[in-house]
Amino acid sequence: MSQHAHIATEFNPEVPELAQDGEPDSRPSERARPIPRISIQAFCDSVSVANAVQHAAEDRRLSKAHVSVHMGGIAAAVAHYIDSPTPNLIIVDSGLGSGELIVELDHLAESCDPGTKVIVIGRHNDVVLYRELLKRGVGEYLVAPIDPMGLMESISALYNNPDTDPVGHVFAFVGAKGGVGSSTICHNVAWTISEILKTDVTIADLDLAFGTTGLDFNQDPVQGIADALVAPERLDDQLLDRLLTKCSEHLSIFAAPVVIDRDYDISPEACELVLDVARQNVPFVVVDLPHGWSAWSKRVLLQADEVVITAAPDLANLRNAKNVIDLLRTSRKNDSKPHLILNMANLPKRQEISVKEFEQALDVKVLSVIDYDAETFSQAANNGQMVAELNAKAKAVEKFHDVAQKITGRKEAKTDKGNTTFAAIAPILEKLKLKR
Repeated sequence: MSQHAHIATEFNPEVPELAQDGEPDSRPSERARPIPRISIQAFCDSVSVANAVQHAAEDRRLSKAHVSVHMGGIAAAVAHYIDSPTPNLIIVDSGLGSGELIVELDHLAESCDPGTKVIVIGRHNDVVLYRELLKRGVGEYLVAPIDPMGLMESISALYNNPDTDPVGHVFAFVGAKGGVGSSTICHNVAWTISEILKTDVTIADLDLAFGTTGLDFNQDPVQGIADALVAPERLDDQLLDRLLTKCSEHLSIFAAPVVIDRDYDISPEACELVLDVARQNVPFVVVDLPHGWSAWSKRVLLQADEVVITAAPDLANLRNAKNVIDLLRTSRKNDSKPHLILNMANLPKRQEISVKEFEQALDVKVLSVIDYDAETFSQAANNGQMVAELNAKAKAVEKFHDVAQKITGRKEAKTDKGNTTFAAIAPILEKLKLKR
């Protein structure tokens, strides 16, 4: 076992944090970050622990890791590694008493290759045992029963350096139907995040043939995301800087080429590589997905940290939104539910499906309802502006603020009152200087 393994300061099972309404917070812990391409082998004593490990292995955060689960506990692990090399991480589950567990771990250590990390799952909430395990280089000790999210947090703590900048979050925006305004919502929310949180945001426009990110931000970039997708293995921090177009202090766009004289054969792996590089450089990557369904768009949705579905209040949108939500619910069991925004609502003389009916049919709370406002949205689009830039008092502006804060889990950055005051009196001071 490695003597340099990450040492956890707490080994008790964690109690879920409570939201303001007293219910467990549905947002998954941000400490469980994506795991690199490593090999993990688990040897379990109990079926419940084996099931928890298997459920964790199916999670998007471990999609790059190779995980195998075996029964037999620590004795099976000792027997297995007598003639086999050890993986990057060994997880051993044991119901043995403290003394016997220490003896068996010493036997296992004799076969461990340098650099192998070990997580032990036991039955005893014992500080003395915990200290003995730390002395032997065990990376983490968990007390059964365990849950998949807690296990993923422990693995993440071993392989993600807490001293480095955290990996950025990916928010995927998709329309339940074409023409529902998903791109408009995506761009306005991303801009709002960059403005109210004062943090860096990158918009990745994956609608390569018809994307509107450049138009909406009044930009005409020469290069963009297509150049990265053609050869994703070449993308690094320097190339990323050249391909991004800066729109404001905190907002950059990965623009679509918007040409139809060439075909784009995008692979799911290429999308994943490009977004991985992008998320290493900014706290938030906002992905504008086209409505068309493909293997790569499905991969982006399944791998994103948060999914935002925009729908109009009609039957076709309800059906399509339900299909997407059912897929996400099945494939992302350890993640929070996708967010649903009803856009272009309350259009005069149109028969609409109510918010309550949407929520009952989809078993998802509607995050926001944005009323139909053709004048404001069309003028902003034609000007290459965000709605808040055109009219800060528009009703939709408050909705965008609310969505931005809810999906990021953060509140608006406080304004420096001193700087604000100085900015207000600066023109007066300048006039006084001129008079003198």
